[in-house]
Amino acid sequence: MASPAVLDRVTAVKISSVTLPLPGGISDAKVLTGRQRPMTEVAVLFAEITTAAGFEGLGISYSKRAGGPGQFAHAEEIAPLLLGEDPSDIARLWDKLMWAGASVGRSGLAVQAIAAFDVALWDLKAKRAGLPLAKLLGAHRDSVRCYNTSGGFLHSPIEEVLERATESLSSGIGGIKIKVGHPDHAVDLARVTAVREKIGDRVPLMVDANQQWDRPTAQRMCRAFEPLNLTWIEEPLDAYDFAGHAALARTFDTPIATGEMLASVAEHTELIRAGVDIVQPDAPRVGGITRFLDIMNHAAREQLQLAPHFVMEVHLHLAAAYPLEPWVEHFEWFDPLFNERLDIRDGRMHLSGRPGLGVTLSDQARAWTVAEHEVRA
Repeated sequence: MASPAVLDRVTAVKISSVTLPLPGGISDAKVLTGRQRPMTEVAVLFAEITTAAGFEGLGISYSKRAGGPGQFAHAEEIAPLLLGEDPSDIARLWDKLMWAGASVGRSGLAVQAIAAFDVALWDLKAKRAGLPLAKLLGAHRDSVRCYNTSGGFLHSPIEEVLERATESLSSGIGGIKIKVGHPDHAVDLARVTAVREKIGDRVPLMVDANQQWDRPTAQRMCRAFEPLNLTWIEEPLDAYDFAGHAALARTFDTPIATGEMLASVAEHTELIRAGVDIVQPDAPRVGGITRFLDIMNHAAREQLQLAPHFVMEVHLHLAAAYPLEPWVEHFEWFDPLFNERLDIRDGRMHLSGRPGLGVTLSDQARAWTVAEHEVRA
């Protein structure tokens, strides 16, 4: 006989792999330095969890370039472990799924597959409560500052970057981030200076080097950028060079941001211990909302700024629950996947009154599905 505290059970789990096409070949510094090819698509992993009481939760994970089929394969293996479980026991279920595949690690692809289920369970829990996820977590605000990244990639001529920046600000975006890390450092300085002159001194402007500088180059570039009043310089060094990032944070007035490429709570703990100004965790990359909350709470205790990476449909809710005023990153790339649009105005992304994440899959997402698997009790 079930405990009276068990209010519901998981009766079905469906996973879908969706290939999201991108407009043209997207290039940052990793492409210009020969480390990667231009990005033409994103592999998105969706999990849909249904319960006996009729609730449904939607979860999201993703992979850029390689890795999507691997995430889907691991998710397919562990999905049956959720059947019959109480969906409210999210932390316990995260551990159950993690230990099922512990031999392949507690970070990276393995936990990124778990992330889709974890996000779906949180979405479901908030829907049962009839609350937006941020309100279930305990929101500190109903809107979050947002900046646009998708218009500032290095493959775009500076004229296009300036035009996109103007359009973004006119549409209600609050800040602009552009990519740097060009092999010719003078090109970086010219592009950032041009954007600063175009948008003015009062608009927040960030730059992202995508890990492409060594320590001496990062020192020189951070010094060159100091007069431009940047909101932050992102990933100037390799993602795992915690000491190097900390040294830059101590040396320069411009804040140093990093963390998006880290794939576990343990790695973020090392980063925070080393010392950095702004942490940028990515919920799908660290294993979902459950693990993101661990990182978020640690960062809050250290009074660090928070600027989650990508997937604004999830990170809006998490950022709204952060004690210090955070940022969220705006990309329009995911828009075709959902029926709903996020409310962006006055430089901020606003929570809706819809329960859970507040998004549902579109017909286009179904049309772009390349693999799916469903298990039922």
